[in-house]
Amino acid sequence: MTDLATDRPSGSELSPDGSGTTRSDGAAAGSPGDRWIDRRWVLVAGEVLVSVVVALGFTLLCRHISVNPMNRIGQVSGLAKIQQYAAMVGLPILGVLVYTAYRGGLRRHALVQRLVCAALAGLATGVVAGGVVVALRGTPWPLGGQEGDPSVLVDMATSMMHDKGISGVYPPLFPAAVALWSEIRYGGVGGAGFALHDLQIVCSALVGPMSYLAWRLMLRPFWALAIAVPSALVFLDPIRPYSHVTMIVLLPLLAACLRELRRAGEQSTRSLLLRGAGFGIVFGVLFLWYSGWYLWSAPGVFLLTLFVFPWRRGRQTVRRGLVFLATTVVTAGAIGSPLLYQIVKLGADTPDRYAYIVNYVDPAYVLGWMSDRNGQLTYHNWPQSGELAGQTGFAIMLITAVGIGVGLGLRSMVVRVAAAVLAGAWLLRFWFASHMAHSQMIQLYPRTTWIIMYCLLILAVVGLMTGLERGAGWLERTLRSSGRTAEGPAIPVRVTRQLAAGLICAMALFATMGASWSVDRYMPQAESTNSMGLDAWRAHTIKKKDGTCPKFSPVAKCADIITKDWKPETDKGFIWCANVSTEDWPAVCGREAPWLKEQKK
Repeated sequence: MTDLATDRPSGSELSPDGSGTTRSDGAAAGSPGDRWIDRRWVLVAGEVLVSVVVALGFTLLCRHISVNPMNRIGQVSGLAKIQQYAAMVGLPILGVLVYTAYRGGLRRHALVQRLVCAALAGLATGVVAGGVVVALRGTPWPLGGQEGDPSVLVDMATSMMHDKGISGVYPPLFPAAVALWSEIRYGGVGGAGFALHDLQIVCSALVGPMSYLAWRLMLRPFWALAIAVPSALVFLDPIRPYSHVTMIVLLPLLAACLRELRRAGEQSTRSLLLRGAGFGIVFGVLFLWYSGWYLWSAPGVFLLTLFVFPWRRGRQTVRRGLVFLATTVVTAGAIGSPLLYQIVKLGADTPDRYAYIVNYVDPAYVLGWMSDRNGQLTYHNWPQSGELAGQTGFAIMLITAVGIGVGLGLRSMVVRVAAAVLAGAWLLRFWFASHMAHSQMIQLYPRTTWIIMYCLLILAVVGLMTGLERGAGWLERTLRSSGRTAEGPAIPVRVTRQLAAGLICAMALFATMGASWSVDRYMPQAESTNSMGLDAWRAHTIKKKDGTCPKFSPVAKCADIITKDWKPETDKGFIWCANVSTEDWPAVCGREAPWLKEQKK
């Protein structure tokens, strides 16, 4: 359970018992006697299939929940029904896991464990997506309706359906997916909002499987789940699910890519070309899906690449490393070239000047996030100050685990990538924040909060993993030196797998509770609350395609459907301060509220 996947040869995943060389019955891992179910591609396909089917299947199951989401009793009943469904799906799965941990053979339990972890990753975000289904019951419109970011995405998709190309410097792939689904399902122009509704739900459901499967490139099932579930639940935003999933999968992919670069001398040129092209395709597609995380990751990853490049392993290894690196970069650049061209052409003319509550708090606070749907909170009462120099107990424990991860696990490529990205994003955050007053630009620097939190979470989990690994090794050496144990592990394998099964059960409980918390924030709430539930409330106030109001509309007269092409906003030249009252504008933004100037004119 405690082994780092990266400490073993790449072929170790061929052995489901984790030994990497032999089967539990003593046969060689590559012997003809191996069953087809032990083949690596079968195991990988099984994890992919189980995780995706559970995520999407649970989401479809939640369509049968019949409540009125516009009142709190209906919302609570819906949340309870989701938890009932989750228990009905999860408990039998966990029962099989625990049974094989106590009664099953080693190989059988290893197979069950990897499939159960995959299923739980899908179930976690399936609960979130199912909650969105409940919140939007009765309306075909997406979270956000025709306001804010969803309206921009709908306008971009409409422009694409009008053959007007990509929209400025915004990544075009998700709006293109909205446009394509609108053409297929809703008749093209005018149906982009309905298409966005569907994609918000489907993409939210798939965040868990994608996160887990990306981390399986580097870690064993339990540890991949330990990172995938918390990160998916903390960072998933059903309004824009395409954004954060890119961040979540990018870091393990970077770690896997740099691991291949480090091993370039062990591969043939043909293999390096194929692997480099594969990574390049994935990085290029992710860049078109959402590009922002590449900016925050770039400084650290660039320096780390120079550090891990096999400079001292001979001319042939250097040449092969350059082949792999060039293939990856060129392929990714070719795929991402349409957006790269727009960024080079229009980037300087597209400043971000939108400020909200996270721009008004201490920029060194990176362990919490608040959107512009801040309810009654202000920068005076959020975030809550902790007990030790403003830091909470959770922060102290997290930072301690991060220190252990860096101290004991620095040889792991996962730790190196997370630490490098953390350092680069940290410096960029304070660079943009320190220039904010003079440049009158935000440049989305609050979003570094997410990637910094993510890196801290990764380092903390790896710290726990390496701590257990080193502790088990120390105990084994101590017992052997004292003559208290014979050859073999000091901690019996059966005890280890039983402990792992129990921890997976605990992770499942956390996943369902955390997912319910996540989706409860998006349950419809009236506009006067300015909470995150406002986005679902707005979706119930717009006419359906037939001109009637949604079934549970809270208003007598619904808004008309708006269909228009995307147009860039006019740059006002100054920071626009959201979440600030008219009288507080001078104290927060250093200027009079702009609408007062217009009134005086």
